Amino acid sequence: MTSPILLDVADGVATLTLNRPKALNALSFEMMHALSDATAKLARRDDLRVVVVQGAGDHFMAGGDLKDFASQLHLSPESRMATFRATIEQHVNRSVEAFANLRVPVIGRVHGACAGYGLSLALGCDMVVAADNAYFTTAYASIGLSGDGGVSWLLPRIVGRHKAFELLLLADRFDASEALRLGVANKVVPLDELDTAVAALVGRFLRGPRETYAEMKRLLNQAPDQSLDAQLQLEAEAFARCAARPDFDEGVNAFFEKRKARFGG
Repeated sequence: MTSPILLDVADGVATLTLNRPKALNALSFEMMHALSDATAKLARRDDLRVVVVQGAGDHFMAGGDLKDFASQLHLSPESRMATFRATIEQHVNRSVEAFANLRVPVIGRVHGACAGYGLSLALGCDMVVAADNAYFTTAYASIGLSGDGGVSWLLPRIVGRHKAFELLLLADRFDASEALRLGVANKVVPLDELDTAVAALVGRFLRGPRETYAEMKRLLNQAPDQSLDAQLQLEAEAFARCAARPDFDEGVNAFFEKRKARFGG
């Protein structure tokens, strides 16, 4: 049986593929488990430089698998609550936390449908490159669910609370150009240029200062929960660590030698 999640790592680049193309990569219970396992594997590696998350076929992810959800409807309310809570806590939440805690940039390669948990997953990436045929929706309210995958934490931090309230409660669809305007996507390109655009971004990260990127990601993730003085202290400590590394020497020397820096990572 083909795995619902494919993970390939080569030359420091990890590519995680949502692999249920016939089902628009809808998140089944099996895929939740496989995604949790795959992200745990990524968390244990120390050779990564960048991670790309993509969907097989014509779509990124069209939300949760309603067939799997329907299979739970015969359960009592108490059993249903226990089943869904355990699944989210043990698999969905762990995947979200694993992506956030990775020390390397995570790029979302988004095309076609990006709905429900698919949108949560894209929001949890550090950058998103979207094809012009991508379309987005929170989708949860359409089936009477409140949201998962960190959507209630990530969405207001990206688009603001009022817009997040609108997108989550009304669940209207928006296109790639609106995603770009809102900051949900960093870049939108024609579908046939998507692979080239993602590869170019991957290349830039591969050539960059690996440990500096890790410090920057940590600072950005910590910032929403810190006071200004606490964040200033964290910045000072990270800055000092960066200044003591060889990549800082290389960056300064390259500037004065009028050449591009060749960071060692």
